[in-house]
Amino acid sequence: MTGVPAEAPDGLWLFDGVCNLCSGSVAIVLKLDREGVIRFTPIQSPYGRQLAAAHGIDPDQPASFLFLDGGRALQKTAAIGALLRRLKPPWRWLAVVDRLPRGPADAAYDWLAANRYRLMGKKDACMVPSPADRARFILDPPDR
Repeated sequence: MTGVPAEAPDGLWLFDGVCNLCSGSVAIVLKLDREGVIRFTPIQSPYGRQLAAAHGIDPDQPASFLFLDGGRALQKTAAIGALLRRLKPPWRWLAVVDRLPRGPADAAYDWLAANRYRLMGKKDACMVPSPADRARFILDPPDR
């Protein structure tokens, strides 16, 4: 497997495409981010698997999502905060989540991530974006 390109896309959200909570969150961000500054890749896609592996996330048992922000690969509450900062107010103001004490905030994130399928369910197949949103999803690794 080749590595992730040195110039990985900025504002890219790696998410669990079969998780109802994750897919629902993506759907909300698609509606809120009308300018299209955030792009997406499901962990089940070839590019998603490549990114996950490159950043220490098991693509078959993901315990966190990943958000690429200004050259940094962020996880957990840091990723949530960076993603929210890309949205317009008032949603951007919710980015204060990453100013909470990291230990308890990430512990709450870990609990939710570990129980997301039980709490919110799981799809049999990865979510399929609408034709209007398709351009915001990156499924294959960019050509080098």
